Amino acid sequence: MTQPTHIRRAVSPMSAPHLRTALQLAAAGVPALPLRAGKLPFGNCPACARNACGGRPNMKTPGPCACPLPCHGWAAATIDPHVLNSAAWAPAWRHAAAVAYHPGGAGVTVVDLDDPAAIQWARETLPATRTVTTTRGEHWIYRGTMPSANAVRPGVDIKSLMQYARWLGNGTGVMAALPDAARALAVKDPSHARRAPQSLSVPLRGRGGECPHRTPAYLDRGVSMGVQRITEASSAIHATVYRTFLAVLSTHGRCDCLTDAHVARLFTAAQAKGESPRHCTDAWTNALTTLGL
Repeated sequence: MTQPTHIRRAVSPMSAPHLRTALQLAAAGVPALPLRAGKLPFGNCPACARNACGGRPNMKTPGPCACPLPCHGWAAATIDPHVLNSAAWAPAWRHAAAVAYHPGGAGVTVVDLDDPAAIQWARETLPATRTVTTTRGEHWIYRGTMPSANAVRPGVDIKSLMQYARWLGNGTGVMAALPDAARALAVKDPSHARRAPQSLSVPLRGRGGECPHRTPAYLDRGVSMGVQRITEASSAIHATVYRTFLAVLSTHGRCDCLTDAHVARLFTAAQAKGESPRHCTDAWTNALTTLGL
């Protein structure tokens, strides 16, 4: 009597959907990788531990690593179906709990909003775009890439270059271009920027033309959010003030609707947190220069 032959599956039936999802993403040009329990990438193999291999060519410090395993987290994400479906990756897929993707590798940026307050801030500050519901909040996805940064404001992370995001579906809505207001969130305080001469007045440099903000209430909400962000800052006040000025100017600095009264509200909030008038003027001027206003 012939004994049945037991064929070992490369991927368990429970994990097979994760591999199928990764292959579908790869076919669409979205680099994918498996995540283990806890939404974490699989750890490096002994040869890659502590970056002993030199890192992968697409990492911050390009290296020669050609490890066939899914080492180096986001840098292992790939659109190569042969790699995703390889024997080397099979153990990871057997234990995978989710699928992640590399936003920067797909040419997009994810604004990760972790709570209702962060979502409300985004609705008042950022243009509408494709939105994906997450466990705690929403992912707002924009065309274009930028440096990734965590905790750019309460409940908000930026996932783009050198970062991964969990795949939670296609979402809804039309993807918009990455706005300056999102880019400004990851800008660090320019400690070596040219010092602006101290003056009694603050340059607005509005470009004129019809105001796109439709109602004064829209502008007022934006300024109020800036004041709140400065007031609630518990540390790194210089960086917070600069990023806030940059965000306000990126949204409201290209027309003549931003008045001295609005700027005074922002300066008053900054000075209440210990900023000097000189630092406020410098931060404002540096933000104008960064945005080319």
